[in-house]
Formats: sequence, C-alpha cells, structure tokens
Amino acid sequence: MPSKLANIHSNLFIDAFVMTNLSFDSVSFIHALAMAPTGDPSGPGGGLMSFLPMILIFVAFWFLLIAPQRKKQKEHDKMIQALEKGANVKTVGGVFGTITGVKDDRFVVRIAENVKIEVAREAISAKLD
Repeated sequence: MPSKLANIHSNLFIDAFVMTNLSFDSVSFIHALAMAPTGDPSGPGGGLMSFLPMILIFVAFWFLLIAPQRKKQKEHDKMIQALEKGANVKTVGGVFGTITGVKDDRFVVRIAENVKIEVAREAISAKLD
C-alpha cells in the first residue's frame, strides 16, 4: 500500500506535468480550434467551397459599396471638368460663390464684393443652378 506522502508526490508530479506540457490558455485553445480540420478537403468542392463565403462577401461589397462610389466619383470629376466662368458653386467647406477664373489646378471664386479666393479643383463639391 503506497504511503500518503508518495501519493501526494505522485499527484504533484502529474499536476506539474499538466501545467507545463498541457497548458490550454485561451489563445492556444482558440488557435487549436481555428486550425482544426473541418472535413475531408479532398471531397467534392472542398477547396473552392471553403473560399465561397469570402468570394460572396467581396462581390457584395463590390456591388454595394465600391461600384456606386466609383460612379459618383466619375460624375464629380465630369462636373469639375465642365465648370467655367460664371458658374455658381459650393465648396466642401460650405462656402458659396461664383467662379471668376479658371487656372490649371484651381479656381478663383468670388464669395463677396471684392473678395476672391483660390480653391483647389477638388474643393468644389457641387455646381448650383
């Protein structure tokens, strides 16, 4: 019959072994779950089927966010190119004025009597009718 001291020593040895070699902190547990095989990858459509959700999410982002933004940017660029003297405009800062001069990379905008400012082409947000 083993002594009580030998039994405690044996339990301490097992506890120390578990604590040093079989440590399951939250990071390693999550990593183990993420790396666990989900099925037979050689099965029908295994490789492509695992990427299908990512592909669908990208397509949804394209049609809901990217494509409309690109269309809006093209329309804005077209409006900027069509601006000329006498057009009433609004800047991105909320300043209203009339274009009195067109330069290579900026417009001269009259915002009040005898007050003219130069703004970058990108700073014009809208043409007013």
